[in-house]
Amino acid sequence: MHQLSHPALTLDEIRQAARRIEGYLHHTPIFHWQDAWVRSQLGEGELHLKLEFLQQTGSFKPRGALNNALTRPEAERNQGVAAVSAGNHAIAVAYAAKTLGISAKVLMHRKANPLRVAKCQHYGAEVLLVDDITQAFVLLDEIAEKEDRTIIHPFDSAPTLQGTGTLGLEIGDALKDLDTILVAVGGGGLIGGVASALKQMQPAIEVIGVEPVGAAGLTQSLELGRPLEKVSVSTIADSMGAPLHCQMSFGVCQQVIDRMVLVEDDEMCQAMARVYDGLKFALEPAGAAVIAALTGPLQGTLKGKRVAAILCGSNIDESSWLELVLRGRNYNG
Repeated sequence: MHQLSHPALTLDEIRQAARRIEGYLHHTPIFHWQDAWVRSQLGEGELHLKLEFLQQTGSFKPRGALNNALTRPEAERNQGVAAVSAGNHAIAVAYAAKTLGISAKVLMHRKANPLRVAKCQHYGAEVLLVDDITQAFVLLDEIAEKEDRTIIHPFDSAPTLQGTGTLGLEIGDALKDLDTILVAVGGGGLIGGVASALKQMQPAIEVIGVEPVGAAGLTQSLELGRPLEKVSVSTIADSMGAPLHCQMSFGVCQQVIDRMVLVEDDEMCQAMARVYDGLKFALEPAGAAVIAALTGPLQGTLKGKRVAAILCGSNIDESSWLELVLRGRNYNG
């Protein structure tokens, strides 16, 4: 049994979280992708894709948002919630609030994708647009105190990690004897939870995190041995651009991640095109990052391996998606 990364992340705790949130979520499918491109990358190996972009709201984020909302003390159960996000977490918090009949206020960057802002509003959340996402965290604390709202953190809380852990649970229950799991990384909440579950279920599994070159905060934090309080972010994958890393989730990531790899924006664009051509899935850059890793930094290194990869999100408008796919088709790297 793998040493537990955190007492709140035992398999029993994660299974409890799965039971808690299951009535509000899809149990997303796993697809065994087999074609000439996959064979060129893995040889006789296997590639299993967890289609988490088919989740409610278009990303994995409702798992953590719902588990946070449902584990609040009884006295806070009917109070509103608040969050800061580039988009996917904001949408998930809005969805969780609407589903549970409470109010939500979300802070998003002024340049956030309009589709994501519209989705938050569709679920009934009040959206505040801010110029500086780092300052938004300060404003969030003020709003929460003034309006008596519970803050739902995108990646740094036990309920968030338990929620993402349920995704690892589903993969581990469905696929035995995996060699490798590929996970896109932003703040570390997805990989921390997924790997906590899988390392307990299949201790020999190798956990590989994928970050953009322009948002390599967790890679740098792991090299330094401490979470960076400010990350320089310049990438098309806005949902992977966490502006900082935090102690709890970082500590979990330190224990469960075997290695990190970096992908270029152009490689993610190329992967978006490849996934569309092969599977007709329209993913956001973060959703295709794990595929970019297979042709980029991991090229030829996983031959013969039984690999799982999470396609984590598809919240992108049509015109932006098309622009990035065309960019990927023109990339010759």
